[in-house]
Amino acid sequence: MTRPRAQAAGLASWIAEQGGQPVIFPLLEIAPAADPEPLQVAIARLDSYSLAIFISPNAVDFSLPSILASGPWPAGLRAFAIGQASLASLASYGIANTLAPVARFDSESLLELPELQRQFVGGQRVVIFRGNGGRELLADTLRERGAQVDYVACYQRSAPADAAALASLLRGGQIDAMTISSSEGLRNLVDLLDASARASLQETLVFVPHQRIAEVATELGLQRVIRTGPADAGIIAALSVYNWQS
Repeated sequence: MTRPRAQAAGLASWIAEQGGQPVIFPLLEIAPAADPEPLQVAIARLDSYSLAIFISPNAVDFSLPSILASGPWPAGLRAFAIGQASLASLASYGIANTLAPVARFDSESLLELPELQRQFVGGQRVVIFRGNGGRELLADTLRERGAQVDYVACYQRSAPADAAALASLLRGGQIDAMTISSSEGLRNLVDLLDASARASLQETLVFVPHQRIAEVATELGLQRVIRTGPADAGIIAALSVYNWQS
């Protein structure tokens, strides 16, 4: 399991309950943003926005405590999330009247929501809480639809210092399968591995919950890639039906 440690517990518990041995190795280290000023500026003018979009549970957890410490959530500010996990995180902070896609969890599916079409977002101010960097599709599309969009980097992602422990397991044939939840994390892993461990990774069964990750995996030479449904539920369903005797 390679997702950030804070989001790994549920899937790890399920694997253990089924008799597997979960190995948690986060490929993305999560920390507060190096510069807190953009978040503070956004908080000061939060009531000027009509829509707030949270890219991930980390975006919620690294922004909402500071937002709510400065005052209540603005009554006229509608919150959106890319996935159901982020929606649950918003609810845990008491943010109601929120929306997220229900089938796929990505920018494309968020942009398909009726509430984000041109007739509703044109002329509106939108703030997007996210980590450092990332895809520009969401902001670019909303701007094309007439919205004024601001990004706020409230946390930062970085690669782990090394992957020696995981590389050793791969070289020793001790990893039967991996779950990869982000393209960035997968690239981090490949960059950290030496040639022999990378060769083992290419032969390892890998479960990924999004087509974009599957495409990156193929580009990087991974040969046993299984596309699952989204989020933990999709990964669990795929792990459950896979023929482990084959």
